[in-house]
Amino acid sequence: MGRKLLIEKAHIEGIRSFDVYRREGGYRSVEKALKTMSPDDVTEEVKKSGLRGRGGAGFPTGMKWSFLAKPEGVPRYLVCNADESEPGTFKDRFLMEKIPHLLIEGLIVSSYALGSNRTYIYIRGEYAWIVDILEEAIAEANQNGFLGKNILGTGFDCQIYVQRGGGAYICGEETALIESLEGKRGNPRIKPPFPAVKGVWGCPTVVNNVETLAAVVPIINMGGEEYIKIGVGRSTGTKLISACGNINKPGVYEIDMTISVEEFIYSDEYCGGIKNGKRLKACIPGGSSVPILPANLLLKTAKGETRMMNYESLSDGGFATGTMMGSGGFIVLDEDQCVVKHTLTLARFYRHESCGQCSPCREGTGWMEKILQKIESGRGEMSDIDLLWDIQRKIEGNTICPLGDAAAWPVAAAIRHFRDEFEWHITNREECLTRNFGLAHYADPLEVSPTA
Repeated sequence: MGRKLLIEKAHIEGIRSFDVYRREGGYRSVEKALKTMSPDDVTEEVKKSGLRGRGGAGFPTGMKWSFLAKPEGVPRYLVCNADESEPGTFKDRFLMEKIPHLLIEGLIVSSYALGSNRTYIYIRGEYAWIVDILEEAIAEANQNGFLGKNILGTGFDCQIYVQRGGGAYICGEETALIESLEGKRGNPRIKPPFPAVKGVWGCPTVVNNVETLAAVVPIINMGGEEYIKIGVGRSTGTKLISACGNINKPGVYEIDMTISVEEFIYSDEYCGGIKNGKRLKACIPGGSSVPILPANLLLKTAKGETRMMNYESLSDGGFATGTMMGSGGFIVLDEDQCVVKHTLTLARFYRHESCGQCSPCREGTGWMEKILQKIESGRGEMSDIDLLWDIQRKIEGNTICPLGDAAAWPVAAAIRHFRDEFEWHITNREECLTRNFGLAHYADPLEVSPTA
């Protein structure tokens, strides 16, 4: 049984309330940080922990905090990114719904470290019921002296505000989020200047994910040096995984990143194996924008080593034979799933969510959707596959924000690993309308030449 730091107490009856959360040891990190540590001490502890951003990018959190500009007389802001619009990802929703005070506690400590007296939770519009849960938790923290003026008599003032988004995927990108928070259209900004220098209302700003900020609580309670002992290498601490798709036990799991992908999918402690006794075909391990991997590359790396559930192992082999941890949205596909159809679904999503600011993304996402629709409906040509490859290549790296990359990577990986399935759709125009390509070689062990 892996160690749980975030959701261990999520199922305790009444844990949403301040009294029960406090009884279970809640808000100890606030007392410790505000009464015994300086803001720089808190930042140093987060640096020591090796905590990486849990929203998808995996950037070291303490380092990000240290970039924050601190000009005299200028307010600083902490913004919690609770937009969570990445398909396949629902771990932040689980945290906020089940144990909201953990996020509030993490926000107070992080705000203290960053010198933010006004802190914002930017939450996706579809999470309407969670807004009420968070507002209630914030009110309770205020009533008990953990928010507001002169918290715990330490002289630190902090207030937290919840801002609902309009339900736009693009607002998960931090500069688009800031634009939306300011009341403008959620278009990403050109960087530099980065938010750490010029963010909300032109002031220094740090934007962190829900899970990242919640993780600050155990880090301060146990110390960065203890936290870094959990996990492996640069994948320190625990990670929440949203597991869904063709598995027996979908849900949110907390892992310490020392388990293998195979154990995560097949053990009773986690996903419980593939539903209905089917075989594993493929998996998107980090939310819809990361590359899909066939079964043979998912369970073993190209070198034949066991693939582990951590940042380094999942990315082993680069995009040629690897993928990314991303946001931890773990989508499992069985032998009956059609990769072309799923790629079309993702392409349609990214076309719909493109803000239209950059030509490659605005035009390219729509073009990819049309070609994939043509192939899926039995009207494709062999030249369409190469055209798709060319379009995604011209989108990647040529846009202001990573949405273009997020749209290109799934298409590139699908063609790279499942090209024969695309070709089958084109050579079997009528058959592809009534049945799926099936498994073919995707679950076979990967043959690696001795010199590779």
